[in-house]
Amino acid sequence: MVPINTEHATTQLIAALAADAPSTRLKAALTIGTDPHPALLDALVARCGTEPDFYVRDMLTWALTRLPTDLTVPRLLNELASNESQARSQALHTLSKIGDPRAWPAMTPELLRDPDDEVARAAWRAAEAVVPEGHERELAETLATQLGRGGREIQRSLSRALIALGTVIEPILQRALTSDDPVIAAHAAATEKLLHDPDAAFEPAVKEAKRIYALGNERQD
Repeated sequence: MVPINTEHATTQLIAALAADAPSTRLKAALTIGTDPHPALLDALVARCGTEPDFYVRDMLTWALTRLPTDLTVPRLLNELASNESQARSQALHTLSKIGDPRAWPAMTPELLRDPDDEVARAAWRAAEAVVPEGHERELAETLATQLGRGGREIQRSLSRALIALGTVIEPILQRALTSDDPVIAAHAAATEKLLHDPDAAFEPAVKEAKRIYALGNERQD
């Protein structure tokens, strides 16, 4: 491939990132990632916020990870203030891939509880990837406030983020098991099961947890 070392080449690639055909946009992102150049950082980040195609977004993220982190991390952190949910979620997704601990201060409780499910999911993954040693319990406490949120995929994403923090989550899950909300209690039980048996399937674990919770209530009655 021709090196990206001229203003003309840069202009062509920026235009290709906005082309109508997804294949053209994908090829442009691949070219940029293969021969990364800081001059294209802003164009990559901007396109992440609007790109409709999953595979192109994935290639854009890969291209960003190929650039120097001293440039990408601050730029991505700025993107977290965007009013556009996709811009925030894609910036978080890329930060999770980079795994730079400098992103940790941005993983605020407000971001981890973002009302947009996709932003919240991306924030959970990013926070788990950048949490400094010794802050795992703090992060787990915040993540646990989201137990019971959303449907199966959202709940599974939260469980994965919690489990990645290790056994520090056990007392937090034990506390959540006593919740008056059966959805929270079932989600906590399923997460605890997965913590000790990573090969277990998530959905059966949730169903079993709900069944046990219901039986327990019947006995109390």
